[in-house]
Amino acid sequence: MTETRDPHPADATLDFLRSVFPPEWREPALGQGAVSDWERDNAVILPEPYRTFIAEISNGSAVGPADDGGLQPLGWLPDTWLGVGPRQPGKPFPLEAAWPWEDDESTGLGDPRITAAFNHGSVVLGSEEGPAFWLLVTTGPHRGEVWMITDAGAAPMPGDQAWGFEEWVRHWHTGHGWWD
Repeated sequence: MTETRDPHPADATLDFLRSVFPPEWREPALGQGAVSDWERDNAVILPEPYRTFIAEISNGSAVGPADDGGLQPLGWLPDTWLGVGPRQPGKPFPLEAAWPWEDDESTGLGDPRITAAFNHGSVVLGSEEGPAFWLLVTTGPHRGEVWMITDAGAAPMPGDQAWGFEEWVRHWHTGHGWWD
C-alpha cells in the first residue's frame, strides 16, 4: 500500500454524515478491524471521511446518494455494472483528467485503458440511470475525489474541482439534482 492514512475526520463531518443517513436505512457499520482487513486484502487505504463512515456509521444505505439504489456497501457492485475483470482498488487510478472515450477514435471495444478506468484505483459508491456509476478514487493524485464513469467516458464530478465524499453527500442532501 503506497497511500498513507488520512487524518481522522472532524467531529462536525461525522455528525453531518450521521444526520443525513436515517438509522433505519443504514447498513451495519463494518468496524475498524473489518475495514483494515478489506484494505489489506485490496492493497489500499481508503480515503477519509469515507473510511470512518463505513467503519463507524454505515456500510451503505438504501436512502442516499446515488439516486439508483442509494450508497453501495464497500466492495459491492450495482447490478448494472459495466466493468469487466476483477476490481483492484489498490492499483493506480489510470486517469489524470476527464476522458470522453466515445469521442476518442483511438479506443475500441475491450480497450485496456477503459477496463482499467472501470476497475483500478477506486471503489464504487453507487449508480445512476444511464447506466452511470459514482466512483471514489482510492489511489494517486485524484485520491479522495468522486468521479462518474459511464459507457461513454469518465470525469471528476462536478468538474475539475471534484467533490470529495463529504461534498458529494452534502450536494445530494441539498435536494438539488446532480447537474444543478
